[in-house]
Amino acid sequence: MSTQHQKVRVRIAPSPTGYLHLGTARTAVYNYLYAKHNHGRFVFRLEDTDEERSNDAYTQDIIKYLKWLGINWDEGPDIGGSYGPYRQTQKEEHYRKLANELVASKKAYFCYATQDELAKLKEDQQNSGLPSRYDNRGRFVSEKQAQEYEAEGRIPCIRLIVEEPRVVSWNDLIKGPISINTQDLGGDPVLVKSSGMAVYNFAVVVDDLDMEITDVIRGEDHIHNTAKQILIYEALGKECPRFAHAALIFDAEKQKLSKRKHGEFVHISKYEKDGYLPQALFNYLTQMSFTMSNGQEIFTQEEAIEAFDLAKVSKSPAIFDLTKLNWFNNHYLRALPANDFENLAKPYLKDLSLDKYEGPKINQMLNLIKDGLNNLSEIKEQLTYFEPKPIDLNQSEIRPILDTDSARKILRLMLENVDKFKNLDSPAAKALIDEIGLSNGFKKNKELYMPIRVALTGRLHGPDLSKIITILSGSGLVQERLENALNLTLQIKS
Repeated sequence: MSTQHQKVRVRIAPSPTGYLHLGTARTAVYNYLYAKHNHGRFVFRLEDTDEERSNDAYTQDIIKYLKWLGINWDEGPDIGGSYGPYRQTQKEEHYRKLANELVASKKAYFCYATQDELAKLKEDQQNSGLPSRYDNRGRFVSEKQAQEYEAEGRIPCIRLIVEEPRVVSWNDLIKGPISINTQDLGGDPVLVKSSGMAVYNFAVVVDDLDMEITDVIRGEDHIHNTAKQILIYEALGKECPRFAHAALIFDAEKQKLSKRKHGEFVHISKYEKDGYLPQALFNYLTQMSFTMSNGQEIFTQEEAIEAFDLAKVSKSPAIFDLTKLNWFNNHYLRALPANDFENLAKPYLKDLSLDKYEGPKINQMLNLIKDGLNNLSEIKEQLTYFEPKPIDLNQSEIRPILDTDSARKILRLMLENVDKFKNLDSPAAKALIDEIGLSNGFKKNKELYMPIRVALTGRLHGPDLSKIITILSGSGLVQERLENALNLTLQIKS
């Protein structure tokens, strides 16, 4: 088939052997954007040839979190199109038929080598300091020897004949010209295992042909797979799609993000659980390796679709920077309408004891901290001082603030006027604090405000003090905490 004038068709084809990974999600984002930018089709299929590790729970997780990110496919699970739901395990006979045709045309052969023989070959190569590779011995088995192997009960796999040496080249849509020597591909590759199941590289080629995929966009860890797949396309007498390989995602220490090393940190589900917004994560994953022409970092999905160009995807590894993701998420949280933010935030209040407060006060709390949140899971820590429990004033950075005559004076003055704060709004509460301070010789600075803040919250920094007092007033906690702080300062002094 020719891909030059065909309508763009791309795919995301995860293996359901684990939860949706940041790298797979970014690949899905780039395929989705490329398809939509080119008015093409985006296909979602499952590559489940690894029967032992494939699990339906992983399948459901992948489907759920691609949708959560706002990535919708044109063909695939839950769509009901001609290719969905789609699984490689449903096509075993189709793969075997095509592989047998390659054997009949002398482009592939039956290999009767046992696992023990292959293990011995690998051991001998390692002992000799040679790279591990199949030595292509199966090419030279006579018909008589093959009959004897079958009589022994050996079940062959099918291997592709690969010419060596030879250079396989293509013009990568991201990385530019790439060339791979077939001597670096590990010998004649298996197409169909002795179990009858097609291996990844053969199944993916057949699937892409069946689905008329025009462009394959994936991570650069597939570059050697691409060389093998180009050889399979040639053997089948078919034209290759265009290929694009995005650089991998690394951590801050320049190590590849992996499930084994980084655990749930690489799973999209963690970010939903921690209270990241899907549009923030979509935006962040997009710009990790893709740069807008105007340098814009915050953009909508529609803007990304309009601007997306594989030529602007970086060839260098992307670094997953949690601080930068937090910056994106903070932007999107701040942009939420108050009602939307409150509805998203309330599930994160379940571990807090806030029964003293009515709904409006809860909403005031949430909007008090909204602009400073990196994610919604920070809500609990940010609002603990509204719970009806004593404030820890024995922190080393707090004791010196309270251990002054001016602090003791301010706390006494606040207690003398505590009833006046009831039912005041924030501006009125601020004016009352300033009036109390100025009438007693205090300037409007941290000498006045800081003792009150630490007495009420146990913190040196935080939201507007008058808004905190407005929320706390009526609960009895303002008086209780001022008294506790004053008693502590008197104990310190004595």
